[in-house]
Amino acid sequence: MSAWTKDTLVDKVFSAGVVGAGGAGFPTHKKLADGVEMLVVNAVECEPLLASDRYVMRQFPGEIVEGIAAVLDALSIPRAVIGVKRHNTEEVAALHDAIAASGRAPITLHELDSFYPAGDEQILIYEITGRTVPPGGIPLNLGIVVINVTTALAIAHALRDEPMTRRYITVNGAVAEPVIVDAPVGATPADLIAAAGGATIDEFQLVRGGPLMGRQSPGSTAADFGYGKADGGLLVLPLDNPVVTLLAKPKARVVAEAKSICIQCSLCTEMCPRYLIGHQMRPHRVMRSVAVPGHSEDLLDALLCVECGVCELFACPMGLSPRQMNILAKNELRAAGIRTGDTTIHPEYTALRDNRRIAQSRFIERLHLDDYPAKVIRVVTCEPDLVRIPVRHGVGRPSTPVVAEGETVRAGQVIAEVARDDVGSLVHASIDGVVTAVGPEHIVVERR
Repeated sequence: MSAWTKDTLVDKVFSAGVVGAGGAGFPTHKKLADGVEMLVVNAVECEPLLASDRYVMRQFPGEIVEGIAAVLDALSIPRAVIGVKRHNTEEVAALHDAIAASGRAPITLHELDSFYPAGDEQILIYEITGRTVPPGGIPLNLGIVVINVTTALAIAHALRDEPMTRRYITVNGAVAEPVIVDAPVGATPADLIAAAGGATIDEFQLVRGGPLMGRQSPGSTAADFGYGKADGGLLVLPLDNPVVTLLAKPKARVVAEAKSICIQCSLCTEMCPRYLIGHQMRPHRVMRSVAVPGHSEDLLDALLCVECGVCELFACPMGLSPRQMNILAKNELRAAGIRTGDTTIHPEYTALRDNRRIAQSRFIERLHLDDYPAKVIRVVTCEPDLVRIPVRHGVGRPSTPVVAEGETVRAGQVIAEVARDDVGSLVHASIDGVVTAVGPEHIVVERR
């Protein structure tokens, strides 16, 4: 009989403030539902230059398997599949050994090629099962729940009543020594860059996450915000890097280029990862709809864009911005209350998929990231004197602070709350100290 019931598991995961560690930050306790046929564990880490998940697999494989097994048992899920790149041989071997030592036969590995974006949960599901999540749908529509491999580790910690107060963060790019930083939640980019020996250039852009889907901000803001529970990467890039310059285009220029320069070659569509699993996501038609009256219905395709960047950072021969055009259209449609209506899957779109997957190494070359290590090994610990702990850690509503300025807190203490039924997470102090500011974005704690 399982050591954990569903209610106990959900309660412990909620109490520990566990969120998806792969970037979106969806509250994990909301994923732990009945009727799941398969648990998929995303250990792909497909963005170039990131290595935090790989470190976790090498260092804590037994605890990862422990967290997976607890979810299987508590929710009566028949099996789990861990998706991992086959060329990560050390990580594959560590997981194999941990599964064998646990005796958990329902946990298996599915080894993938190194392509981008293999870590998109719907792409990963297609790779493992050959099935397509319906457009606008979620994995649960297929009886599947997906969690990140670092989330599985956080679940294991939650079962021991250890809240999610620290993250392993890859710091790469133009820094003295690219490293993986063991940091408290709320550490600032300035703290993380200092842990990597400092920046090697005077002016730079911060990329929070991977180079293709990460959020960008000027280097001057490095001390202004703290890293959250879903943030696993920090890149320091020169201002002339293509990752930076393409996203710097103003909205008016993006629209003007779509109207006047797009040659309708359709390469953006033919290489779109979601199109290639059968979704009617056709960026070239979104671009055309801006320029040609009478094709406004094609804008609806933009609702299916996951903003992976393949179209504008790799496919487009004209250097245009189909992704940003999709984002502009998607935001306007959602503001008007329009949602995805057509859930038709088009299997004919998948015919050439195997020949159109893009190796991660090609992105590294195309985006001028060759000067930075593709695999970061060294781990350092960061213990800043001040943390800016976000009250929102990804998808969902922000938490409500329950501490006031001047209050003394201990690491692990709840400092912001949501109801258990809310789509949100509890927030805990990540260091011992005194609350010096409580704002709409973050709670500041200083060591005293």
